[in-house]
Amino acid sequence: MARPERRRVAVTGLGVVSAAGIGTEAYFEGLCSPAPVGGRRVTDFEPNDHFDSPKEARRSDPYTQFLVAASDQAMAQAGEIEADPTRCGVMIGTGVGGITTLEQQIAVLHDKGARRVSPFLVPMMMANAGGATLSMRYGWMGPSENVVTACAAGTHAVGNGARLIETGRCDAVLAGGTEAPFTQAAVAGFTNMTALSSDGISRPFDADRNGFVMAEGAAVMVLEDWDMAQSRGVQILAEVLGSASTADAHHITAPSPGGSGAVHCMQLALDDAGVSPAEVVHVNAHGTATDLNDAAEAEALSKVFGTSPGPLVTSTKGVTGHALGAAGALEAVAVVLAMQKQLIPPTAGLTVLDPELPPIQVVAGEPARWEPGVSISNSFGFGGHNGTLVMAPAR
Repeated sequence: MARPERRRVAVTGLGVVSAAGIGTEAYFEGLCSPAPVGGRRVTDFEPNDHFDSPKEARRSDPYTQFLVAASDQAMAQAGEIEADPTRCGVMIGTGVGGITTLEQQIAVLHDKGARRVSPFLVPMMMANAGGATLSMRYGWMGPSENVVTACAAGTHAVGNGARLIETGRCDAVLAGGTEAPFTQAAVAGFTNMTALSSDGISRPFDADRNGFVMAEGAAVMVLEDWDMAQSRGVQILAEVLGSASTADAHHITAPSPGGSGAVHCMQLALDDAGVSPAEVVHVNAHGTATDLNDAAEAEALSKVFGTSPGPLVTSTKGVTGHALGAAGALEAVAVVLAMQKQLIPPTAGLTVLDPELPPIQVVAGEPARWEPGVSISNSFGFGGHNGTLVMAPAR
């Protein structure tokens, strides 16, 4: 399907801070490892390594600290971008922003009174603090925006960032997502709504799946105009072909029946990319290991791609857990790394594919060798938010 003439979007840098690993090599190794047990916390992370001073680090919520570290990795890989700073932008997704700071300062208010609440509460907790920090850090003066669409935020941020380049508004964009949701109230809220796994194991698409495992982390991509990337001789890692965003308009937490919103989103993304379903060879699924989500996504995939044999499907949340607003960005990076490594990570935690699901070709057990081709990454969030990215190897 022909698409309107627009600029191509190159991926030239990747950065990751995740429970599965910090840095792309450690992250991909983690994605190909067995599923861990329990909450997916980032370990061996020292925020002072990524800020000019300990004071600056202390005045940043953990969700901003993770984002800065991931962005520094991505920018280091992309190399020096000599572009008009007013044409360089930032697009960052998050679900809950600086909730760690918010909860800590509410405790201070309760225990010590209003006068002891930190004057840095607001700039640390606001959802746009992470993106604003990046724009100031790199001197990028174009659009600096954030996306707050629950678990679809990271995917929407990458799609929106790519569109800024496609339409000619920007020449380069830092796009991704970040989350640090491990507070007592947040964990209690997810627990009491029975969304979390009862045994701390993420089992996407498994017959015994029993909920998601919460995670934290950040992932960032450097996106830039294809011609500009070629002219400066940087390695182009992949191409963002298109994206889409839809709403279920059905329920605040449950997906629409039959995955209708997801079907519409994937179809729109493929149309935007100018590719047919038959050209898609890999899907990084949202795959949260919740009963309703996995069932709806599997049905949606079967409706869009058929079942004979269909694309190779994996959910990396078996290892990473579910990092909420950062999840889509982590998974977009996983797709690019799978292309680079010519290896699709397995769906860790999957032992017995649920026989009640429509037949989809889920990678399980061992990583799958593949000839990298057109791939999609799905994210679906509370509120009925759907996001799909379409990417391809650099050619």
